[in-house]
Amino acid sequence: QVQLVESGGGLVHTGSSLKLSCTAYGRTFSSAAMGWFRQAPGKEREFVASIGGVGWSDDAKYADSVKGRFTISRELYKKMLYLQMVSLQPGDTAVYYCAASDGPMPQEAAGSYGYWGQGTQVTVSS
Repeated sequence: QVQLVESGGGLVHTGSSLKLSCTAYGRTFSSAAMGWFRQAPGKEREFVASIGGVGWSDDAKYADSVKGRFTISRELYKKMLYLQMVSLQPGDTAVYYCAASDGPMPQEAAGSYGYWGQGTQVTVSS
């Protein structure tokens, strides 16, 4: 069974850092782009960052709201995806989801992703 499992969320203060991890089970997604999305209470799920698969793994996209603060990375053949977050703000509070696409190029649209994790909560207190 294919699963994406996120970890690393928590409650932190403004200005803190967190590193989220996503582990893939059941298959490798090395040829697929992977991404992070988030959903805050009462809001729609939004794109955070995406990184390409084999041949595109140096390509990454970021939402404007996280550029310069968040870094997406992956270990292609270890089935691991990461999101390093620094200078966290209360506006970053959300459930963060890991997702895997069907193609190798980084994607911003949630509809491009066919596999999703259950999410990990990140709460940033002021």
